[in-house]
Amino acid sequence: MDGADPAAFHARLKGTFAGMLQWQQLDALWARVKSGTWYFYQLGEELPTAALNGDELARRIDALDALLRHDHDYNYCGIVYADNAEQPTLIKVYDPNHMGSSCSGNAAPSPPGWILSTTPPALIETHAPTPNNRRRWWQLFSN
Repeated sequence: MDGADPAAFHARLKGTFAGMLQWQQLDALWARVKSGTWYFYQLGEELPTAALNGDELARRIDALDALLRHDHDYNYCGIVYADNAEQPTLIKVYDPNHMGSSCSGNAAPSPPGWILSTTPPALIETHAPTPNNRRRWWQLFSN
């Protein structure tokens, strides 16, 4: 698949995903992700121009994991979805503070807060501004 093709990327984003229902499933997913090379995209921010790997990728994954566990203080996860749990290439992470509703009738479901992809992601339009706390969180990685 050509990562530069927005239509193909959006089609993949609408495909079938497996939910990480338990925190242990998310731990295993993060371990797989950390061994690869990924584009890390926070919706509402600029598209990433380079993929991450190694320490920088691990640092961002660990920070996102800490944020999710803090803000989604439940004994289950259920807010992270991968196209394939064992060999992921596309991951949607929903912001626990801004999930909206996935069963909102004819309205489009809320987009995820973050996308991790092994190919360059396409721009995803959001109709709500990025909350200041998330913008500040993302800027920690821009330095």
